[in-house]
Amino acid sequence: MNEKDLVEIAREFGSPLYVYDAEKIISQYHRLKKAFGQIKDLRINYAVKANSNISILKLLKTQGSGLDTVSIQEVRLGLEAGFEPQEILYTPNGVSLEEIEEVSSLGVPINIDNLSILEQFGAKHPKVPVCIRINPHILAGGNAKISVGHVDSKFGISIHQMPHLMRIVDNTGMNINGIHMHTGSDILDIEVFLRASEILFDAAKNFKDLEFLDFGSGFKVPYTQGDIETDIEELGEKLTKRFMDFCDDYGRKLTLVFEPGKFLVSEAGKFLAKVNVIKQTTSTVFAGVDSGFNHLIRPMFYGSHHDITNISNPEGKPRFYSVVGYICETDTFANNRRIAEITEGDVLAFSNAGAYSFSMSSNFNSRYRPAEVMWYNGKAHIIRERETFEDLLKHQVVIDFDKIEA
Repeated sequence: MNEKDLVEIAREFGSPLYVYDAEKIISQYHRLKKAFGQIKDLRINYAVKANSNISILKLLKTQGSGLDTVSIQEVRLGLEAGFEPQEILYTPNGVSLEEIEEVSSLGVPINIDNLSILEQFGAKHPKVPVCIRINPHILAGGNAKISVGHVDSKFGISIHQMPHLMRIVDNTGMNINGIHMHTGSDILDIEVFLRASEILFDAAKNFKDLEFLDFGSGFKVPYTQGDIETDIEELGEKLTKRFMDFCDDYGRKLTLVFEPGKFLVSEAGKFLAKVNVIKQTTSTVFAGVDSGFNHLIRPMFYGSHHDITNISNPEGKPRFYSVVGYICETDTFANNRRIAEITEGDVLAFSNAGAYSFSMSSNFNSRYRPAEVMWYNGKAHIIRERETFEDLLKHQVVIDFDKIEA
């Protein structure tokens, strides 16, 4: 999928628009699988929260992927996409016991990350296998909002609470079949990840009937040309050896599980937006597009970087622009970014838009959410229609004030 293809896609489907390259998703999946190719029982569970379009779920199912889910709605999407319950792992945070029980009743394996729910669930359902999410108290992540393994995180059961955890397990007689951790997104140093893995291995020794160890994900992808990324191949070499040694010591072959989201879909996605206006002030040239943080919130929310290319004029003379949206608040995608000369009507392509873009979009300012397109086998396929005015009203209930008595 090249720039000319993207221009044609924008012309056919309009803008703003999300476009996903299926070939890139597939290649990322197999890159991770190859890095851990020596592991006989390897399971890759795609983190649905990154992008929950059912066509992406179905695409990954064709490759042998499972799913990592964080809500019952994501579980139901997975089932709707054709996944078997046992191919889905449910890892929520802060949800009710009732939701966990409802997911469990569907036959979907569950992962519990707090002592209160663990004790309640174990007392009521001691025979149901449960995975436990621990917090290793090792920080990973390129931003405070996506670092979840630190000491004050709301995620996971503290490794220092292991005695309390074991007391609950012993008292309820519950069946613990897996141990899980997730340190955060944008892992830069695999040695940090490996140190956290040692904590997971130590915790696992407390349980005699484990079937799998889930190491989470958070692998960093490049956001600019030459940007650093997690060295998956080196991680695969080092963690594979350590995992196999642990299995030998444990006396049983276990399944190694990862739950990548952004790693699989981020680079596959482009977000296309048309330039509505070029506005020059005393110090800045603004390129105002037909979108905003209602469609791509990550720059405003995380301060994330997305490369921006003028696909209408890729060979144009570079100039500096601040690319902004049409939301009636500060709505900046990029400040003083060097981009091929932009004129009104040009289409800009934002890179790394496959993860946490549509899934975090909204109708702020009563704007419609864009369509989604998948580029598959050299053709563009619509996988979500653009919203309409009727969609904005669909679930609203209008009060007839003239008929309400004072």
